[in-house]
Amino acid sequence: MELYPLKFNPVYSYRIWGGDKLKTVLNKDYTQDSIGESWEISDVENNETLVSEGPLKGKSLKELITEFKGELVGDNVYKTFGNDFPLLIKFIDAKTPLSIQVHPSNELAKERHNSFGKNEMWYVMEAEEGAELIIGFNKTTNKDNYQKHLNNSTLRNILNIEKVDKGDTFYIPTGRVHAIGAGVLLAEIQQTSDITYRIYDYDRIDKTTGKKRELHTDLALNAIDFNFYEDYRSRYSKEINSENELVNSPYFKTNFLHIKGEMFRDLKQLDSFVIYICVEGILQMSYKNQNISLKKGETILIPATIETLELCSNNSKLLEVHY
Repeated sequence: MELYPLKFNPVYSYRIWGGDKLKTVLNKDYTQDSIGESWEISDVENNETLVSEGPLKGKSLKELITEFKGELVGDNVYKTFGNDFPLLIKFIDAKTPLSIQVHPSNELAKERHNSFGKNEMWYVMEAEEGAELIIGFNKTTNKDNYQKHLNNSTLRNILNIEKVDKGDTFYIPTGRVHAIGAGVLLAEIQQTSDITYRIYDYDRIDKTTGKKRELHTDLALNAIDFNFYEDYRSRYSKEINSENELVNSPYFKTNFLHIKGEMFRDLKQLDSFVIYICVEGILQMSYKNQNISLKKGETILIPATIETLELCSNNSKLLEVHY
């Protein structure tokens, strides 16, 4: 069978802080309340996304990689990860703030959980007035000072708080303390991992359990980078119909594409799958005389065997992701 561009049925997750923008803004189809996350492309155990259309409908990523290997993900990716898909793509809607948290490095995650670490990035799609993110510290600190503030519930005093608008982008390496604030809708690209150390959760009660959520303050302590960094944002150009580099990390590369008219993409040098996340507008993707529509809030996986694509739109914005 010949591979083709693959869309997946998202996996929706209740979150204590979730709102309804995944439905009202991104047109996601679910009936539950407080859905905070839409996992668009996932190989995480028990949260696998399945192909939504075409001859491969109903297949998981694991099944696809087992069958197609490097044809789907790229030969180098397959040599590195085998039948595991290396990335997880999500949309996140925070009606109230997420917990303050940190992710372990690859080494710590391997040692403690036999998992990948969780390097990730955020692209802000919508932000209510005054919306903010927490990312890193506002000055270099140490374990003792951090624990003092944690115990006194004054952690925000030493954290870096960023006001955010649509289009703001942040790369979050493992070890960097972070949290999404209320009123933010964003796309998240990350390593395939679901390991989060929750540091502080505002003493909230989860209505589904009647209890506070578990904290992982001891595990977090040796995972945190206590250094201060001058600029936590990813600065990028926004040229129309051009490949604008957004993030270039060892774990994934992300470009920002603003399409007005037609844009040709030559992918044959990548030796990798490519993922397109539509963050604004609607576009047509032409492949072998077929037209595929992609609109805001949709994600598509392009197999490594597809070498060229033509993208056409009056005005749309995409994140282009590959290994």
